[in-house]
Amino acid sequence: MSVRLNRRTVTIPLGMAVASALAFLPNVASATEAGPQAAAASISAAADGDALSYVVNVRPGHGSAAVQKAIGKAGGSVVVAYDQIGVIVVHSSNAGFAKEIRKDKGVESAGATRTAPLSPQSTTEMWAPQVLTGAELAAATEASATGQEPLQGLQWDLPMIKADKAHEVTLGSSKVTVGVIDTGVDDTHPDLAANFNRAASVNCVSGKPNTADGAWRPNKGESAHGTHVAGEIAAAKNGVGMVGVAPGVKVSGIKVSTPEGWFYTEAVVCGFVWAAEHGVDITNNSYYTDPWNFNCTDDPDQKALVEAVSRATKYAEGKGTVNVAAAGNDNWDLAGKTILDPGSPNDSTPGDRVIDPKKCLDIPAMLPGTVTVSSVGAKGIKSSFSNYGQGMIDVTAPGGDSTSYQRPDAPATSGLILGTLPGGQYGYMAGTSMASPHAAAVAALIKSTHPGARPNQVKALLTQGADKMECTTPYDINGDGKIDAVCKGGKGKNAFYGEGMVNALNAVTK
Repeated sequence: MSVRLNRRTVTIPLGMAVASALAFLPNVASATEAGPQAAAASISAAADGDALSYVVNVRPGHGSAAVQKAIGKAGGSVVVAYDQIGVIVVHSSNAGFAKEIRKDKGVESAGATRTAPLSPQSTTEMWAPQVLTGAELAAATEASATGQEPLQGLQWDLPMIKADKAHEVTLGSSKVTVGVIDTGVDDTHPDLAANFNRAASVNCVSGKPNTADGAWRPNKGESAHGTHVAGEIAAAKNGVGMVGVAPGVKVSGIKVSTPEGWFYTEAVVCGFVWAAEHGVDITNNSYYTDPWNFNCTDDPDQKALVEAVSRATKYAEGKGTVNVAAAGNDNWDLAGKTILDPGSPNDSTPGDRVIDPKKCLDIPAMLPGTVTVSSVGAKGIKSSFSNYGQGMIDVTAPGGDSTSYQRPDAPATSGLILGTLPGGQYGYMAGTSMASPHAAAVAALIKSTHPGARPNQVKALLTQGADKMECTTPYDINGDGKIDAVCKGGKGKNAFYGEGMVNALNAVTK
């Protein structure tokens, strides 16, 4: 089965029980399954007549109004101006627009946010998870322990981070909101409806906030990813289905993914600014910003994208928001000297390129201030797919892995992470996409316990409260005698696990 991958969720072989199309395929860099082709230039693939989207970053000390006039003269039309951070979203059919606007004295940087034109693309059935069947739901409910939610017995991830013990102390505060910046959230799900913050929800796909009722939901045929993430964070403890890590906090849906699954810069910028201005305490970011897996600051287009998203994340943090992001699913050493990226740009013609991760950033995961989360499977060691890197990973959390890498005593489904799915359903996924919301939820519990804590204080408590972990050495996860990754660093500060496994109980007691 050919599917487009969400970059922070991986694909499980379809023959596995209750597997999702979003679960296990290690070492896949391209977000499509097209093979690497000739190296792609970073300039726009579109010619005159094909409209593209751009971000124009206003130079500090210069006015937005003057830059907007220059944009018009260069053949661009302003979609929205985020004057609070000096980022302007522009559409233009002039293939030379970015080069021309960069000459303006009020412009610090400018670049195309995509290599595919703005014209509508076909919508396909993507990321369609295989859900728990009625028989599986019934069996899990029958086996559930007294005091647990019906499906809680399938959630091996909760005791791993002591969330079950934390729930005995508190479920978290309804005054705390986690913004799920993702593919949309189905707030009608019975495990999410009570904990959904509609006022803090929005559709940012165009780069401009769309506040129409329900605009934050995934449409038919779109990814269940954001709904799954929301359930991991805050599925209610209500006697129905599963339970989230922080079942007393609120979640909001901040939809930034196109129907085809692209997370473009203008949408991501909109998402962070919206979160900053609508009382969102934590954001979860289980994606990378398309179309470049890494944005290289020595390229004028990509440099502009890094600048725009950086301004947005800094603005959100300045407003009190903690930003949490998934590390990625390619088993890459993000602190290494070089990385072979065969999947960029992923919206047109991807090609091989060797990048320097000191100059080329996965955004938002590698931006300063962001809490970057790696993934472990049910054995409690780095997931086979999880990216890593000394000084790059802050904490780790359960993200699942192939069932062939799970603990021997676990049931077949326990290699994966249970979550809510649109239409009142439940299913399994795996990836750093699933690890990040565990960390975001623990941060939400910290914020619940310490409502006056600023972002740097929440982040400090998150890392200080983590269970310190030694490097897994040697790391031969598939047992074939070959080392699959090398962990550097000591206990509590290393390449695989950062400062350790997030701990929900410490979040509510310390």
